[in-house]
Amino acid sequence: MAKPRAYIAGPLFDEGERWFIEKVEALVAAAGFDTFLPHRDNPPKTQENIAEIFANDRGGIDTCDVVVANLNGVTTDDGTAWELGYAFAHGKYLIGLHTDWRSRFEHEVVNLMMQCSLNDMVRSLDELEKALARWTASH
Repeated sequence: MAKPRAYIAGPLFDEGERWFIEKVEALVAAAGFDTFLPHRDNPPKTQENIAEIFANDRGGIDTCDVVVANLNGVTTDDGTAWELGYAFAHGKYLIGLHTDWRSRFEHEVVNLMMQCSLNDMVRSLDELEKALARWTASH
């Protein structure tokens, strides 16, 4: 039986963001998933290959079972927001990870459009591990 597949979404613009998303990816892989990690599974971005990277990322979502999205930050990364919307429209199971203590909204962790799209919102890596185990047990 094939392993379930997870797309790991989140900002990748500095060393800290890449370190954290790689930590998330390692946890998801250890939970029994094959993973698609955009900065690992694409060529380095150049002016000439942005359409290729877009197609690869979209294909990664198309073939995944679960999207795990790092939603940290005062605002969620715009690429991550697009990935969540696209995945939601295609019926993917969405797990949002928000470990950031800052808050923009009084009654929401993240923008309501993202928050209401999620199947699961977790606030720590331990909670993410449990959410993945629940998903795996139900599939």
